Amino acid sequence: MNIPSRYTLLLAAFAIIVATDADAAHSRHHAAQLAEYSMPDSAELPHLSALSVLVLNQDDDLPLYQKNTDMETPIASISKLMTAMVVLDSHPDMDEVLEITQADVDTLRHSSSRLAVGTRLSRGELLHLALIASENRAASALARNYPGGMEKFIAAMNRKTRSLGMLHTRFEDPTGLSSNNQSTATDLAKMVQAAIRYPTIHEITTTGSYEITSTGMVKVRHKHKQSWRSVTRKVAFRNTNELVRDDNWDIGLSKTGFINEAGHCLVMQATIAQKPVIIVLLDAYGKYGRISDAKRIKEWLEQRSVNNKVALRQDRISRN
Repeated sequence: MNIPSRYTLLLAAFAIIVATDADAAHSRHHAAQLAEYSMPDSAELPHLSALSVLVLNQDDDLPLYQKNTDMETPIASISKLMTAMVVLDSHPDMDEVLEITQADVDTLRHSSSRLAVGTRLSRGELLHLALIASENRAASALARNYPGGMEKFIAAMNRKTRSLGMLHTRFEDPTGLSSNNQSTATDLAKMVQAAIRYPTIHEITTTGSYEITSTGMVKVRHKHKQSWRSVTRKVAFRNTNELVRDDNWDIGLSKTGFINEAGHCLVMQATIAQKPVIIVLLDAYGKYGRISDAKRIKEWLEQRSVNNKVALRQDRISRN
């Protein structure tokens, strides 16, 4: 049996020390690289008004910020993202002309609409209005003209939620006017992940404004007589999320929502600091709360990216 010499043992010990130092340096470098993706210390978090928040890193599905993410709450017109997916899944003729009827009028909340009964638009135009301007009558008409009608459409919405693993979500109507349309921030992130894969939804929800030429019946008075007349006019609609018109944002999908029970809501897919993220904001405070929250999240993620680059640079210096 050969017994190692003292010199051999010293060389082996030195090699172990060098390897250990190298592993430690590599671990520090790897930790610095992952810092941007890990959950931050609570002291670093921005103050947000939304009651439920989820900011998700799309690269690895890890949460960057989370607050009451499993709280079930009404989601208002965020519902229209599911409406759009169900419409597109049926592969309909997007050029087919549909008519707004009395059945599309909101009798639950008596919300206003710029689409008069009798307005005739293509299915594609109605989809634009449902997603850009959150037009409830447009969403209703799309669902009503689904194969099998409204009942089959709602069933398809709930079937789609189950297929996406949205276990805490249910839909009762295609517009979001019903407070029984409920979900969680966690589930809505899954819905955004699915919706962003539809090029049509990406294109429509990131459009700043949209104009249609509508024809509808209007009531006219002449002396003591009243009659109806067909009127054609151009109507412009603006996206309910002002951030899509801001050049400082790179948004891939956007949808807002509001009813009293849900508060002001916003879901987005965006690229911030060269990283794709999903942002879910539910029940933000006040009319402008969701926009302010989104801006704070963007500033926070950009600052985290800067801090991470500084940390990596310092780590390289220390290793050299």
